[in-house]
Amino acid sequence: MATGLRDGADTRVPGTFASTQGSRSSTLAARLEPFDSYWQAPDDVEKGYDSFYRYYKHNYLPRMPQDRNARILVVSCGPGYLVNMLRKEGYAHVTGIDSDPEKVAHAVRRNLDCRAARAFEWLEGVEDEYDVILPEQELNHLTLDEQIEFLRLCRTALRTNGYVLVYGLNGANPLVGSENLAHNIDHFNTFTEHSLAQVLKLAGFERIETLPLSIYVFWTNPLNYVGLAFTKTAELFFRAAYKMYGKNVRILTKKIAAVAYKPAVH
Repeated sequence: MATGLRDGADTRVPGTFASTQGSRSSTLAARLEPFDSYWQAPDDVEKGYDSFYRYYKHNYLPRMPQDRNARILVVSCGPGYLVNMLRKEGYAHVTGIDSDPEKVAHAVRRNLDCRAARAFEWLEGVEDEYDVILPEQELNHLTLDEQIEFLRLCRTALRTNGYVLVYGLNGANPLVGSENLAHNIDHFNTFTEHSLAQVLKLAGFERIETLPLSIYVFWTNPLNYVGLAFTKTAELFFRAAYKMYGKNVRILTKKIAAVAYKPAVH
């Protein structure tokens, strides 16, 4: 079983694969796109380091700790896109894990600290190790019970006042919410800002803040301004329509995220 070491001296070698015989991950419900691997990289993996850098910098960097020595775990890191952004922004202790060794190999070639390992097994038995845990894959690739189990492992692995930043598909978006659920057999649910907070509360987190994720962050491309204008206009319309039905829906982006903190006492 792979676990982190509290003194920061991790003896596991980047790129090596943790044994999965009899593992919890082998029983997860997702069949084609398991949660502990990253499935959104473009066909040109190398090109993704630039485009995803800008995406993560816009959406994630403002939520990262000011302390560049914070210990950060990226789950389902794939080729290491999020790990790459954090390292370039000065974070010194960032580790990524992904269950697919071929994806991790891209990160290792870039000297990123990424390991081939299963998420549940990596976290099992780890306590008070990390300041931040960032799943790079959507929580929707886990069933509800699996989501709660995973998040509870994260809570235990976090230091006091540590936090997770998680995200999933937004079911409140009338344009793509139902399609997001229907187009992939490994999407087991969608979220709204209310239901995502519910899952995090069930897992024992507090101080939960939901937030939108923007996909239009590539300002050198004029078409992004068109997309941003269209989606903002549509969101204003749908927000008003929800109000007509007595629903106070604030976040209507394609994907929805949340920051949630480990309680001081649990």
